[in-house]
Amino acid sequence: MHRISDEQRRIRLANRHLLAPGTRADTPVAVADALIALHATDASTVFLSVCARLRAPDIATVEKSLYDDVSLVRMLSMRNTLFTVSEALAPQIEASNARAVAAKERRTFLKHLAEDGKGLDERWLADAEDATLAALTARGTAAGSELSAAVPALRTKITVFPGKKYEAVQGVASRVIRILAAEGRIRRDRPRGSWTSSQFRWTAAEPRTVPPTAGAQAELALRWLGSYGPASEADLKWWTGWGLGQVRTALKAVGAEEVGLDDGSTAWVAPGDMASDPAPEPWAALLPALDPSAMGWADRGFHLPTEHRAALFDRSGNIGPTVWWNGRIVGGWAQRADGEPVWRLLTDAGRDATAAIEAEASRLAGWVGDARITPRFRTPLERELTS
Repeated sequence: MHRISDEQRRIRLANRHLLAPGTRADTPVAVADALIALHATDASTVFLSVCARLRAPDIATVEKSLYDDVSLVRMLSMRNTLFTVSEALAPQIEASNARAVAAKERRTFLKHLAEDGKGLDERWLADAEDATLAALTARGTAAGSELSAAVPALRTKITVFPGKKYEAVQGVASRVIRILAAEGRIRRDRPRGSWTSSQFRWTAAEPRTVPPTAGAQAELALRWLGSYGPASEADLKWWTGWGLGQVRTALKAVGAEEVGLDDGSTAWVAPGDMASDPAPEPWAALLPALDPSAMGWADRGFHLPTEHRAALFDRSGNIGPTVWWNGRIVGGWAQRADGEPVWRLLTDAGRDATAAIEAEASRLAGWVGDARITPRFRTPLERELTS
């Protein structure tokens, strides 16, 4: 069996994730497509992930892609998590993941409505959705609070989990809006405040033509292997949130080829993708919390030393800001209150690494400017660096 070493995996990561300086992209769409999807739960992650990989990092360029030409779109998709993908790839993401997520969101909310006992049902929800869409169309864009003010149904409150110790009274506005967004009927527009804000306005979305689920899952698996392979079934299952049967069906459909890894396990690559990538020049990167290069595999042992996990992850398994040297995570970074990036190495990577990391920190500070970044999911090392 053909073997792909951990060193070759790190080289592939550098080249295919656009992290080595010579591989950087010219457009945010090129970055998104190289990584398949950008984590977007934390609004600043999209900008930090994209700009780390652009030859000329610029906030306005990313905003233009998100809000003007809408060549990048945010979607609730893999693992019921918010991602940003290119509009060209969005139909495959919708068919392979987002459509099932939206259906589950609707079922769950209808169950809560039924349990509340006020007689709120599917007809009530449809009317509330129609009224919300009408209000949004009339305004062009609106924040959730503005929609609630305009649509009486959105001011309804229900009791969720009645009779349980975690029973609570909740407003329905965020759930109705979430379902409309999950189904692609509305989309996130410019936020209130700066690019680091998650207080989005909403606007109506154009419907997409969506392919069949099985074909979309096969295409997504093929693209993902091109960016993240070699990878195991467990890696693809974790990243997509699919069942193991769906993973195996997709891998078989695309003709994925099996290879051996340094630890003795086996993994999969896209058909014909066994040749070694050329080694890039030495490189350093400062990547944000939840960056795809740190979150792309269930097993990240080839680039993340086990002893670093306690400092770099929160209790829910979210990785914080990371410092990279030649394909390995060697430390973490944060931004002080005065805006200065500060970092700490958890591995002694040598003088060349230190110089390269300092240069990347300076580059980051240059395009971040006056913005202040606090990750939504804070990790032990990030808290220490900002204390």
